[in-house]
Amino acid sequence: MENCCSLFSTAYFPPVSYVAALLQSNSIVVEQYETFPKQTYRNRTVIATANGLLSLTVPVVRTNGNHTYTKDMAICYNENWPLKHWRAIESAYNASPYFLYYKDELELILNKKHSTLIDLNMDIIAFVFKKLKTKKEVLLSDDYVSIITERTKDYRNVFSPKNKETIQLPPYDQVFTDRFGFQSDISILDLLFNLGPDSLGYLKEVVRIMQ
Repeated sequence: MENCCSLFSTAYFPPVSYVAALLQSNSIVVEQYETFPKQTYRNRTVIATANGLLSLTVPVVRTNGNHTYTKDMAICYNENWPLKHWRAIESAYNASPYFLYYKDELELILNKKHSTLIDLNMDIIAFVFKKLKTKKEVLLSDDYVSIITERTKDYRNVFSPKNKETIQLPPYDQVFTDRFGFQSDISILDLLFNLGPDSLGYLKEVVRIMQ
């Protein structure tokens, strides 16, 4: 059964389970009035490389100190992190079956120099839905959502790199499976680059498992 309304944190190339949760949601709302927390997928993603898992983090600036809302988190460009992230992604997935199909549009998103994290992540979600050939409207919250009813599913703190137990998803072929085995529930990029147009079918199976 699809949820009436689902609340999500923003996310930077989110894990596969996050995208599966998006797909099973009727109405998607991204919380932007929370006080921005540290060490989450809001500005971090995990990819599979030749040396194992690698965490890529977007450097951000708290424009209002420790009480900065997510919507006000500015992106810092003191270092060329887009180039660093792109080189890491290219090195990790250049040999994957579908990297060539997605790389140009992905590189454009990283080089767009978004001023805020929320703008970057909204472009990323639009990119993901486009590649999945799925139409979903994603809204931003008008205020902090503090009252959760039985018709609302709150995913805001469900997906976290701090969780020690990784969600075990059905295995699929990855670039470095022969070295490390299957790396479960990492960045949606990993799924897209390895499964391409079959990614949607895989995600629907994940939705069935999660329900």
